[in-house]
Amino acid sequence: MKLSELLAGQDHHVLQGDPERAWISAGTAFDADRVTPGSLFIAVPGHVEGGPGAVAPALARGAAAVMVDADCVLPAAARDACVVRVADTRTAAAVVTARYFGEPGRQMDVVAITGTNGKTSVSYMVESVLRISEGTRAGVIGTAGSRIGDEPIPMPPSVLTTPETPDLQYLLGCMRDRGVGSVVLEATSMGLLTHRVDRTFVDVGVFTNLSQDHLDDHGTMENYRDAKLRLFQGLCRHAVVNVDDPVGAGIQAMMPGAVTTYALDADADYRATDLVVDAAGSRFTLHHEGRKYPAAIPSPGRFSVANALATVAACHVLGHDLAGLVAALERMPQIPGRFERLTTAAGTSVIVDYAHSPDSLNKVLGTVRGFARGKVVTVFGCGGDRDTTKRAEMGTIAGTHSDLCVLTSDNPRHEDPEDIMDQVAPGIAVTGTPYERIADRHAAIAFALSAAGPDDIILIAGKGSEPHQTVGDTLIPFSDMATVRELTGS
Repeated sequence: MKLSELLAGQDHHVLQGDPERAWISAGTAFDADRVTPGSLFIAVPGHVEGGPGAVAPALARGAAAVMVDADCVLPAAARDACVVRVADTRTAAAVVTARYFGEPGRQMDVVAITGTNGKTSVSYMVESVLRISEGTRAGVIGTAGSRIGDEPIPMPPSVLTTPETPDLQYLLGCMRDRGVGSVVLEATSMGLLTHRVDRTFVDVGVFTNLSQDHLDDHGTMENYRDAKLRLFQGLCRHAVVNVDDPVGAGIQAMMPGAVTTYALDADADYRATDLVVDAAGSRFTLHHEGRKYPAAIPSPGRFSVANALATVAACHVLGHDLAGLVAALERMPQIPGRFERLTTAAGTSVIVDYAHSPDSLNKVLGTVRGFARGKVVTVFGCGGDRDTTKRAEMGTIAGTHSDLCVLTSDNPRHEDPEDIMDQVAPGIAVTGTPYERIADRHAAIAFALSAAGPDDIILIAGKGSEPHQTVGDTLIPFSDMATVRELTGS
């Protein structure tokens, strides 16, 4: 496709070369080392593997053209290249990349989920109930990678839940070409803020909740909230929102006539009553338009029921049969790393969950304590290079709900794990709950298993289904559940 066609209707200035003669045949790239002959290299300021300083390496690798912003100084190597300048490379990237792949989001039902907690759970639930109820072929893009059903789509290693624009549009194109009818996308605050979700043509945007997290990226809760709300400012056709959350309630005014609500406590289009929660899951009555539907899900907790309501509402808005959706909830498989359960031969229950914020840890532990018959042992830590203000608070939450805490390393990144634990430990100490400090996560899990007996519950929180631990810039293979299975022979 000619560069001029990709840029049609977009404000741009040709610095040199001829976009009519620049043929883009290998997609777009932000990373110089992922450029192949025929690529359009987009120099995004601040991008770790790219940016204005990577123009020369990108051209050396065969870039057919380069897109820059106003502050880019072209290197001598760009003398003979086609170069266009735009006001903002990220917003322009969303347009040209979507066009290159034929705007695949227009050709599928796209559900985008945002919120502090529940994004991965809802994405798994949506895929599961569509597959179980109607045999729908659905794609999922999020924390656990990208897949069509159980088939993963191989991608370069990345820790981004919402992929950068070149990867996201490529994935959407792959899914369309493989016959996918619906796509479920986790839309993070940074993904929304940096325009990665632009031009995905979201049919239903889901808002789950807002609580403290990612202040290292956004600085204030107001900025964090506003980043989430971008999804409902022209990026989605219809909204499904949790009106038990005050931020969700406010979205109704942003999209008049295009909002469907769900709640456990507030009045809403989809409500749940008669909740019964035990170790095996949750049972409840779903209310919609004056009708009642008995429902059950294989996951305990009010938060799980809220996620189920979001799932059913989003799928029903897309036109799927409500009774079939509700019936499918009970048949859903466990969600990897989201209240994922295993019982050891010794009779100890182990739960692996992604809870890594104060609100999510409090909800998960509150649920566990509600049905625990024995001791509750919590293995957890806090990630490095992330919001430090939540560390002591998470220690207090863990100590309040546990009989024993095992403080360990999460993803330390560029921080010393001992320094991180030093900031968490005072929070546990104020509760008086005994705790151990074991930086090695494998050893910490082993200790927890040795300290727990029949009827006890071990919660391993913070990493969920992540297949690696981030130390410095290195991804070291590590799985909480795989470690439990190895140590117990399960």
